[in-house]
Amino acid sequence: MPDCGIRRSAVTTICLGLATIAAAGEPLREVSFDTADGAKVYADLYGGTSGDAVVLAHGAAFDRASWRGFAGQLAARGHRVMAIDFRGYGKSTAGAAKEARFEDILAAVRYLRGLGVRRVAVVGASMGGGAAAEAATRAPGDIDRLVLLSPVPIEHPERIGGRKLFIASAHEPAVERVKEQYDRAPEPKRLLLLPGTAHAQHIFTTDQAERLTTEIDAFVAAQ
Repeated sequence: MPDCGIRRSAVTTICLGLATIAAAGEPLREVSFDTADGAKVYADLYGGTSGDAVVLAHGAAFDRASWRGFAGQLAARGHRVMAIDFRGYGKSTAGAAKEARFEDILAAVRYLRGLGVRRVAVVGASMGGGAAAEAATRAPGDIDRLVLLSPVPIEHPERIGGRKLFIASAHEPAVERVKEQYDRAPEPKRLLLLPGTAHAQHIFTTDQAERLTTEIDAFVAAQ
Protein backbone atom coordinates (compact mmCIF):
# COMPACT_ATOMS: atom_id res chain seq x y z
CA MET A 1 0.00 0.00 0.00
CA PRO A 2 1.38 3.45 -0.83
CA ASP A 3 1.88 5.88 2.05
CA CYS A 4 0.00 8.52 0.01
CA GLY A 5 1.87 11.37 1.66
CA ILE A 6 0.29 10.95 5.09
CA ARG A 7 2.33 12.35 7.96
CA ARG A 8 4.24 9.78 10.02
CA SER A 9 2.10 10.36 13.12
CA ALA A 10 -1.12 9.44 11.30
CA VAL A 11 -2.65 6.00 10.96
CA THR A 12 -1.55 5.11 7.46
CA THR A 13 -4.30 2.59 6.88
CA ILE A 14 -6.74 5.47 6.49
CA CYS A 15 -5.46 5.88 2.94
CA LEU A 16 -6.85 3.13 0.75
CA GLY A 17 -4.63 4.24 -2.11
CA LEU A 18 -5.01 5.21 -5.69
CA ALA A 19 -6.30 1.73 -6.51
CA THR A 20 -9.64 2.64 -4.91
CA ILE A 21 -10.00 5.64 -7.19
CA ALA A 22 -8.96 3.72 -10.27
CA ALA A 23 -11.45 1.00 -9.47
CA ALA A 24 -14.18 3.60 -9.17
CA GLY A 25 -13.24 5.01 -12.57
CA GLU A 26 -13.00 8.56 -11.26
CA PRO A 27 -10.28 10.95 -12.48
CA LEU A 28 -8.04 12.72 -9.99
CA ARG A 29 -6.15 15.94 -10.75
CA GLU A 30 -4.26 18.54 -8.78
CA VAL A 31 -5.56 22.11 -8.76
CA SER A 32 -4.45 25.27 -6.97
CA PHE A 33 -6.03 28.62 -6.16
CA ASP A 34 -5.40 31.76 -4.12
CA THR A 35 -7.19 32.76 -0.93
CA ALA A 36 -8.49 36.19 0.00
CA ASP A 37 -5.48 36.80 2.28
CA GLY A 38 -2.85 35.76 -0.25
CA ALA A 39 -2.28 32.09 0.53
CA LYS A 40 -2.04 29.49 -2.21
CA VAL A 41 -3.92 26.26 -1.65
CA TYR A 42 -3.25 22.99 -3.47
CA ALA A 43 -5.97 20.37 -3.67
CA ASP A 44 -6.94 17.07 -5.26
CA LEU A 45 -10.10 17.28 -7.38
CA TYR A 46 -12.05 14.09 -8.01
CA GLY A 47 -15.00 13.35 -10.26
CA GLY A 48 -16.50 15.01 -13.26
CA THR A 49 -19.20 17.61 -13.84
CA SER A 50 -21.62 16.95 -10.99
CA GLY A 51 -23.70 19.93 -9.89
CA ASP A 52 -22.86 19.32 -6.25
CA ALA A 53 -19.47 19.09 -4.57
CA VAL A 54 -17.88 18.14 -1.26
CA VAL A 55 -14.80 19.85 0.20
CA LEU A 56 -12.72 17.66 2.54
CA ALA A 57 -10.73 19.50 5.24
CA HIS A 58 -8.19 17.34 7.07
CA GLY A 59 -7.09 17.15 10.69
CA ALA A 60 -3.75 18.31 12.08
CA ALA A 61 -2.03 14.91 11.76
CA PHE A 62 -3.16 14.41 8.16
CA ASP A 63 -3.10 16.01 4.72
CA ARG A 64 -5.19 15.95 1.54
CA ALA A 65 -3.87 12.51 0.54
CA SER A 66 -5.38 10.98 3.69
CA TRP A 67 -8.85 11.38 2.14
CA ARG A 68 -8.13 9.37 -1.02
CA GLY A 69 -10.12 6.26 -0.15
CA PHE A 70 -13.14 8.20 1.14
CA ALA A 71 -12.97 10.77 -1.66
CA GLY A 72 -12.91 8.01 -4.27
CA GLN A 73 -16.01 6.47 -2.72
CA LEU A 74 -17.88 9.79 -2.72
CA ALA A 75 -16.84 10.46 -6.31
CA ALA A 76 -18.06 7.01 -7.33
CA ARG A 77 -21.44 7.91 -5.79
CA GLY A 78 -21.72 10.93 -8.10
CA HIS A 79 -20.20 13.79 -6.14
CA ARG A 80 -17.46 16.11 -7.28
CA VAL A 81 -14.93 16.05 -4.43
CA MET A 82 -12.08 18.38 -3.48
CA ALA A 83 -9.55 17.46 -0.76
CA ILE A 84 -7.43 20.45 0.23
CA ASP A 85 -4.05 20.83 1.88
CA PHE A 86 -4.32 23.55 4.50
CA ARG A 87 -1.75 26.35 4.46
CA GLY A 88 1.55 24.96 5.73
CA TYR A 89 0.75 21.43 4.53
CA GLY A 90 2.16 19.92 1.35
CA LYS A 91 2.73 22.69 -1.21
CA SER A 92 0.10 25.03 0.25
CA THR A 93 1.50 28.34 1.52
CA ALA A 94 0.34 30.73 4.23
CA GLY A 95 -1.19 34.11 3.56
CA ALA A 96 -1.30 37.25 5.68
CA ALA A 97 -2.67 35.31 8.65
CA LYS A 98 -0.82 32.04 9.31
CA GLU A 99 -3.70 30.37 11.16
CA ALA A 100 -6.59 31.59 8.95
CA ARG A 101 -7.51 28.12 7.72
CA PHE A 102 -11.10 29.20 7.20
CA GLU A 103 -9.82 31.25 4.25
CA ASP A 104 -8.53 28.04 2.63
CA ILE A 105 -11.97 26.47 2.86
CA LEU A 106 -13.77 29.55 1.55
CA ALA A 107 -11.35 29.74 -1.38
CA ALA A 108 -12.05 26.08 -2.18
CA VAL A 109 -15.80 26.69 -2.08
CA ARG A 110 -15.52 29.71 -4.37
CA TYR A 111 -13.25 27.83 -6.78
CA LEU A 112 -15.93 25.14 -7.09
CA ARG A 113 -18.66 27.74 -7.57
CA GLY A 114 -16.57 29.08 -10.43
CA LEU A 115 -16.76 25.65 -12.05
CA GLY A 116 -20.54 25.88 -12.01
CA VAL A 117 -21.18 23.83 -8.88
CA ARG A 118 -24.60 24.71 -7.47
CA ARG A 119 -24.34 23.20 -3.98
CA VAL A 120 -21.23 22.76 -1.82
CA ALA A 121 -20.88 20.72 1.36
CA VAL A 122 -17.80 20.79 3.59
CA VAL A 123 -16.59 17.86 5.68
CA GLY A 124 -14.14 19.04 8.32
CA ALA A 125 -12.28 16.68 10.65
CA SER A 126 -10.88 17.80 14.02
CA MET A 127 -8.77 20.88 13.11
CA GLY A 128 -10.54 20.97 9.75
CA GLY A 129 -13.88 20.88 11.54
CA GLY A 130 -13.04 24.00 13.50
CA ALA A 131 -11.91 25.75 10.32
CA ALA A 132 -15.05 24.66 8.45
CA ALA A 133 -17.30 25.97 11.22
CA GLU A 134 -15.47 29.31 11.23
CA ALA A 135 -15.79 29.53 7.44
CA ALA A 136 -19.54 28.97 7.74
CA THR A 137 -19.89 31.74 10.35
CA ARG A 138 -17.80 34.25 8.40
CA ALA A 139 -19.50 33.68 5.05
CA PRO A 140 -23.15 32.76 5.68
CA GLY A 141 -24.72 31.07 2.68
CA ASP A 142 -21.46 30.06 0.98
CA ILE A 143 -21.55 26.55 2.48
CA ASP A 144 -24.79 24.66 1.96
CA ARG A 145 -24.12 21.69 4.26
CA LEU A 146 -21.56 21.16 6.98
CA VAL A 147 -20.26 17.89 8.42
CA LEU A 148 -18.21 18.40 11.60
CA LEU A 149 -16.28 15.25 12.42
CA SER A 150 -15.03 15.47 16.02
CA PRO A 151 -14.29 19.19 15.57
CA VAL A 152 -11.82 21.12 17.72
CA PRO A 153 -13.43 23.85 19.88
CA ILE A 154 -15.65 26.16 17.85
CA GLU A 155 -15.65 29.77 19.01
CA HIS A 156 -19.25 30.62 18.11
CA PRO A 157 -21.27 27.46 17.36
CA GLU A 158 -24.46 29.48 17.80
CA ARG A 159 -23.59 31.40 14.61
CA ILE A 160 -23.23 28.41 12.28
CA GLY A 161 -25.94 28.59 9.63
CA GLY A 162 -27.28 25.98 7.24
CA ARG A 163 -27.72 22.24 7.74
CA LYS A 164 -25.21 20.70 10.12
CA LEU A 165 -24.22 17.13 10.95
CA PHE A 166 -22.00 16.65 14.01
CA ILE A 167 -20.27 13.25 14.23
CA ALA A 168 -18.09 11.76 16.96
CA SER A 169 -17.31 8.43 18.58
CA ALA A 170 -19.45 7.84 21.64
CA HIS A 171 -16.48 7.19 23.92
CA GLU A 172 -13.71 9.38 22.48
CA PRO A 173 -12.16 11.94 24.86
CA ALA A 174 -13.62 14.87 22.89
CA VAL A 175 -17.21 13.66 22.87
CA GLU A 176 -18.53 15.86 25.70
CA ARG A 177 -17.12 18.95 24.01
CA VAL A 178 -18.68 17.95 20.70
CA LYS A 179 -22.07 17.45 22.36
CA GLU A 180 -21.82 20.84 24.10
CA GLN A 181 -21.05 22.56 20.81
CA TYR A 182 -23.88 20.70 19.12
CA ASP A 183 -26.30 21.87 21.82
CA ARG A 184 -25.30 25.51 21.17
CA ALA A 185 -25.63 25.27 17.38
CA PRO A 186 -28.93 26.38 15.81
CA GLU A 187 -31.31 24.15 13.89
CA PRO A 188 -31.33 22.42 11.46
CA LYS A 189 -28.80 20.04 12.95
CA ARG A 190 -28.19 16.40 13.78
CA LEU A 191 -25.79 14.61 16.12
CA LEU A 192 -24.47 11.14 15.23
CA LEU A 193 -22.50 9.22 17.86
CA LEU A 194 -20.80 6.08 16.59
CA PRO A 195 -19.63 3.18 18.76
CA GLY A 196 -15.99 3.27 19.80
CA THR A 197 -13.25 5.68 20.85
CA ALA A 198 -11.68 6.74 17.52
CA HIS A 199 -11.26 10.46 16.87
CA ALA A 200 -12.22 12.20 13.61
CA GLN A 201 -10.54 10.67 10.53
CA HIS A 202 -9.34 7.72 12.59
CA ILE A 203 -12.93 6.45 12.52
CA PHE A 204 -12.28 5.46 8.89
CA THR A 205 -9.86 2.78 10.18
CA THR A 206 -12.51 1.11 12.38
CA ASP A 207 -15.51 -1.12 11.78
CA GLN A 208 -17.63 2.05 11.64
CA ALA A 209 -16.02 3.24 8.38
CA GLU A 210 -18.79 1.98 6.10
CA ARG A 211 -21.54 3.50 8.22
CA LEU A 212 -19.64 6.79 8.46
CA THR A 213 -19.27 6.96 4.68
CA THR A 214 -22.93 6.10 4.11
CA GLU A 215 -24.16 8.68 6.64
CA ILE A 216 -22.06 11.48 5.16
CA ASP A 217 -23.06 10.59 1.61
CA ALA A 218 -26.77 10.58 2.54
CA PHE A 219 -26.47 13.91 4.34
CA VAL A 220 -24.71 15.77 1.55
CA ALA A 221 -26.93 14.23 -1.15
CA ALA A 222 -30.31 14.84 0.51
CA GLN A 223 -32.57 17.43 -1.14
